[in-house]
Amino acid sequence: MAIHKQSWFKYLKNLIIGVGAALVMMGALGKINSEPWGGTMITVGLVTEAFLFLVLGLIPPEKDYYWEKLYPGLSDYHSNINPLADGPAKSLAGAGLRQLDGEKVETQLDGMLGELQGMTKSLGSLKALQEVDFSQTSQQVKTMNNFYTKLNEAMAELTDTVDDTKQYKEQMNSLNKNLSSLNSVYGNMLTAMRPS
Repeated sequence: MAIHKQSWFKYLKNLIIGVGAALVMMGALGKINSEPWGGTMITVGLVTEAFLFLVLGLIPPEKDYYWEKLYPGLSDYHSNINPLADGPAKSLAGAGLRQLDGEKVETQLDGMLGELQGMTKSLGSLKALQEVDFSQTSQQVKTMNNFYTKLNEAMAELTDTVDDTKQYKEQMNSLNKNLSSLNSVYGNMLTAMRPS
């Protein structure tokens, strides 16, 4: 394994970068405050950083993804790797990896497509809601509040009318009883006044 891929080298590299950056910052602070050690400190820090940039320029960059672990032979320029549409490569089957099941992959892709279509509809609904003009909402709420107040007043008057109607009915019943009593007294008087 190359020295630049070993973990101790990566740690040492990060340590020296951090120390160099700290020296540059401390030197800049010293220069700003006109300290006598500021010039020396910033020079040491900048030389350290320049050395690190030189070393980092010589070290090849790290690979971001390790696809060759999934597809053996990918790092070899002349390797013959079948595309996924053609099915798994023979070298994959020989390596003991599971082969891709076309129907299973298609089913999963169909499910993902359905979910994406659902998300598209939801986003369309959100966009339509975004385009709604709410500038008149305050006036509409005031109008509804006024309607509600008037409705409550009408209900209160209706309740009063119902109470008045009940009282009227009770008075009519009482008057009816009184009239019945008067009729029977009048009838008794007429009977008494008839000549026998």
